[in-house]
Amino acid sequence: MARITRPLDGVLLFDKPLTLSSNIALQKVRRLFHAEKAGHTGTLDPLATGLLPVCFGEATKFSNALLDADKTYRALVKLGQTTTTGDAEGEITSTCAVALDETQVRAALHSFSGEISQLPPMHSAIKHQGKPLYEYIRKGETIERASRNVTIHELVLERFASDELEITVRCSKGTYIRTLAEDIGKVLGCGAHLQGLRRTAIAKFHLENAYSWDQLEAMTMPEREACLLPLDCLLQDLPMLELDAVQVIRMAQGQRLAVDAGLPDGKVRLYGAGQFIGVADLLGRQLAPNRLLSSVAKTAACAEQTVVVSI
Repeated sequence: MARITRPLDGVLLFDKPLTLSSNIALQKVRRLFHAEKAGHTGTLDPLATGLLPVCFGEATKFSNALLDADKTYRALVKLGQTTTTGDAEGEITSTCAVALDETQVRAALHSFSGEISQLPPMHSAIKHQGKPLYEYIRKGETIERASRNVTIHELVLERFASDELEITVRCSKGTYIRTLAEDIGKVLGCGAHLQGLRRTAIAKFHLENAYSWDQLEAMTMPEREACLLPLDCLLQDLPMLELDAVQVIRMAQGQRLAVDAGLPDGKVRLYGAGQFIGVADLLGRQLAPNRLLSSVAKTAACAEQTVVVSI
């Protein structure tokens, strides 16, 4: 029997468990909520755990805001061993005795602060000719990749014991922590790979506010729905602009508005009668619709019909 689904809007902060891919975790959560539509805001490897925001319904329109955001990870790095994948999933390719002190480790970590260059790993979802790189490496093919610049905003040594490092990394989008672990091993001269990874924050969202699968499964549906954050939680860094009823209808009809908002050029959050209705682009005094909620378009259509009938 087909499962009944329903329209559902909102954002869930989910604590992804070990071994599940981000997509499988997403589908399990979507089915648990009986939601028609859902998407996530940044892939985590199956061997990584932690914060995976799930966007339901209309929230998927604004999920790109988190794809571009800074992220924070807690990583366990194994020193003295390299692997085929750069993490614990691969086969060990080399071993080396580790004889380091904390001063050497801190100096190595400091060298990765700020903007650095990374070579994306072959075991990644970056696409080449329409296929992710990991599909090529499974066939024994290696594709030439270009290095890319990423930014390490903060790199903190949490623990150092013999051949293990535990670090907290706050970094820009596109940063590969497994590559960072390998590069740290190269600087230290002993090799290294990523043994464990947990995402603890994306932008202003934190793991401490996320829900695990066991927690959600034990809840009633109303309790689960109470866990959802509103759509505009994804856009809190954007300035806001309140429109009157006529302006809302004109926006929904795709029209540009002349406004004197006193705001800088760029994207703005739009509200009508105190309710979030979408995002627009502001250039000078011209406001143009960017992404609006479907319900706003329906309201505008109803308003047009009312006008026609009244005539």
